[in-house]
Amino acid sequence: LIIPLEILIIVLPVPVIDDVKSLRALVNPEISRIRNIGIMAHIDAGKTTTTERMLYYAGYTRALGDVDDGDTVTDFMAQERERGITIQSAAVSFDWKSHRINLIDTPGHVDFTLEVERALRVLDGAVAVFDASAGVEAQTLTVWRQAEKHHIPCVCFLNKMDKPAANFCIESIRKKLKANPVLLQIPVGSGKNFTGVVDLLTSRKLMWKMKSMRDDGRVFEVKALDRSDDPDLLQVVSDARTALIEQVADLDDEFAELLLTDFSENFDAIPSNKLQEAVRRVTLARKGVPVLCGSSLRNKGVQPLLDAITAYLPAPNERHHDVVRWYKDDLCALAFKVLHDKQRGPLVFLRIYSGTLKPQTALHNINRNSTERMSRLLVPFADQHVEIPSMTAGNIALTVGLKQTVTGDTIVSSKASAAAAAHRAQNDNEAGKRSRECASVILSGVEVPDPVFFCTIEPPSMSKQADLENVLNCLQREDPSLKVRLDPDSGQTILCGMGELHIEIIHDRIRREYGIETHLGPLQVAYRETVLHEASASDTLDRTVGERRHVVTVELAVRPVDITSVGGSCELAFTEELEGQLSAEMKEAVENGVHSSFLQGPLLGYPLQGVSTLIQCVTIEPGTSPAMVSACVSRCMLKALRLAGGQVLEPVMSLEVTVGEDHLSSVLGDLAQRRGTVRDIQSRHDNKVLLATVPLAEMMGYSTVLRTLTSGNATFSLELDTYEAMNPQEQNTLLKRLSGLL
Repeated sequence: LIIPLEILIIVLPVPVIDDVKSLRALVNPEISRIRNIGIMAHIDAGKTTTTERMLYYAGYTRALGDVDDGDTVTDFMAQERERGITIQSAAVSFDWKSHRINLIDTPGHVDFTLEVERALRVLDGAVAVFDASAGVEAQTLTVWRQAEKHHIPCVCFLNKMDKPAANFCIESIRKKLKANPVLLQIPVGSGKNFTGVVDLLTSRKLMWKMKSMRDDGRVFEVKALDRSDDPDLLQVVSDARTALIEQVADLDDEFAELLLTDFSENFDAIPSNKLQEAVRRVTLARKGVPVLCGSSLRNKGVQPLLDAITAYLPAPNERHHDVVRWYKDDLCALAFKVLHDKQRGPLVFLRIYSGTLKPQTALHNINRNSTERMSRLLVPFADQHVEIPSMTAGNIALTVGLKQTVTGDTIVSSKASAAAAAHRAQNDNEAGKRSRECASVILSGVEVPDPVFFCTIEPPSMSKQADLENVLNCLQREDPSLKVRLDPDSGQTILCGMGELHIEIIHDRIRREYGIETHLGPLQVAYRETVLHEASASDTLDRTVGERRHVVTVELAVRPVDITSVGGSCELAFTEELEGQLSAEMKEAVENGVHSSFLQGPLLGYPLQGVSTLIQCVTIEPGTSPAMVSACVSRCMLKALRLAGGQVLEPVMSLEVTVGEDHLSSVLGDLAQRRGTVRDIQSRHDNKVLLATVPLAEMMGYSTVLRTLTSGNATFSLELDTYEAMNPQEQNTLLKRLSGLL
């Protein structure tokens, strides 16, 4: 057979990398070599792509996954792969240079902010990923605030350095995040000519010389800078290294003393290991954040980021938790996430703070006051898990068999272990009350945000109602930001969520994963209510049930408080005289009555916000049950709230729109019709960034409208800013509309 030369194709064998590592061979190092980290960022900054590269270079995947192709390890849900976004956090464990890294890839969309919150609650460090062409964006601010709330040291990674508009957004980090960036690398080249970085600590150049688009970036060149290099680059590196040394000396006294005593004549002579140790101390003290750069999609700069994670972020034993020390070597763990598996049942993620976890053991849940048997112990790797015989302190584990445990529960080895820890806490704090003992040995849980949208949900037929209720219970256990309640008037099931996308995803999951074709009612905004004036009320309940007479009299006062001063919550207080008179049981009954009233305002039944209640007098006849006390308090609260006058509060969102200048006027005109207030218009390369506040009620279907106005050339992000009082005209319109619905 003769083949013409013109069509001859020579197929060369593709080099195959070594077999991927098995999770069974995962090292179990001492606690100082463990890193529990999260990847956090704004939407589309490159979190999942960066995670994918980390797993590949660590040897745990055979090929580089791509978000656009829907084949990444951590985005394993069908909805994630279809939409190209991360919806739920995913945990993976892998080794890097004798360290064990437990990593959680978190979502960047505001609707799934709880996933970031509960991940950061149990992590020791975080990598904040930035789109180098955009700098600090709306959701970057949100996740950064969450990390600060949990006092988590961070490393910054300026991704997408290969984009034409990429720049070194150090000032953006300094001004918008109020952080102190510590620059550790200088990029070599920019845009499509970005080829590597210079490590300022070692003055070495790391170059990725890609020979083809299929080059995976596993191999890169490391060489010391010398006189043959570009003089401009040498000058930039020299200036940047001097600035780094001076900055670290200002932040770390030990390093400053070393400089002045041993290297006062020549700061450049300071050994790189001494500078690295100082940067680590600065990072752990949260006085500064190391900044690195690269391009994950182009396979450049990820290996140095992994080195930075092990070098600068803390080990579990470098983070101090007061509660944990009372358990000593006994088991103490926090449940921070629950998944439902059709074969295994509930899978509970635990962060182990002390002790050792082993399968086939009984565990005590302090929050539920229950004991359950854990049947199996797994290492999490996205949706692929490997069974292991034990897990030590400092790690993240996945357990099978804990059917009652929910997010935020504290898990210990036994009731006796909890009692022993409580005894140590009592001795340490000289606490006298038993209730305080119990509270002191429980780890703080996960803060769950309030929902902002709700709608009705109905099964296809009444025969599916029980199945739907079971599904919703499972989903609520997985996702505490999803709330389900029953409307007392209509009997309909109400689904409450964090946004349009959140509810849409839940609806889709019910159909795909559980096979129930549900119907959603129109999406409505979850308003709040408050009071306008101070008002007092009293009420007496006198009721005979069987042979038992219940008599209670309550006097209380309500008043409005500044919403921002209490973070939007409601306050409850007792007079000093009452504090000493009421028994613990009756005080709890009064609190239950007040809190039940906080959940349903007098105007439209929305939860109350910014209301302070003072219990002035409670007279209880002997034999009166706590339930009757709660009922009387609720009735008295309703009287006081009606006398105080009601006011509807609506959620107001921070809106950020990135749009070309030619479409800016159309977007501004549309915002004016939505009762929007423009705060600022900034320039970002060839685009304009519009910052505004808009009532959430006016943002229904905004993505479709914006796409039409700008021919698809705009992006936007929303974040809950505050709750504001509706003007009288809007409030009357809302009252009439809802009355019509009822």
